[in-house]
Amino acid sequence: MAPIALESRLIPFALKGTDGRVHRADDSAKAKVLGVIFHCNHCPYAQAWESRLIQVQRDYAGRGVQLVLINANDPVKYPGDSFEQMQGRAQDKQYPFPYLVDETQDVAKQYGATRTPEIFLFDEKRILRYHGAPDDNYEDVNAVRQPYLRDALDALLAGTPPKIRETKPVGCTIKWK
Repeated sequence: MAPIALESRLIPFALKGTDGRVHRADDSAKAKVLGVIFHCNHCPYAQAWESRLIQVQRDYAGRGVQLVLINANDPVKYPGDSFEQMQGRAQDKQYPFPYLVDETQDVAKQYGATRTPEIFLFDEKRILRYHGAPDDNYEDVNAVRQPYLRDALDALLAGTPPKIRETKPVGCTIKWK
């Protein structure tokens, strides 16, 4: 399964969030940049990058950036990724972004997502401008040399294409039904 290509348009979705509401892709129509990030609770990579994603949302929210996390994992295979566990994690970590469940896994399949975390970053016109990992070092925030997501956000907010437009997503595979 290949991810959607750069320059592709945002694929619409309507998914239930941990807040109990249905969230749609166009809920963030006013955002200058929209990040759709496939994520989950149990994956050590997702956990390693989690606090950085939270900080990115907090740092960029005032500049018109909205991140949305989507969990497509099969909760039968991974009970730690159940909707109830997602609600607990979002509350415990005080997520500043929606955390959505893709129960049918259709959205993940449409995007061609295969990893957690895997970022699809769309500009104001909802064209895919960056796809890949948050940065170049999940193990140690102090050893990061290439903050791909932040660099892409800065470029898009400045009206220019990111210098690095695609990186290999690093993380656990999505757990398919």
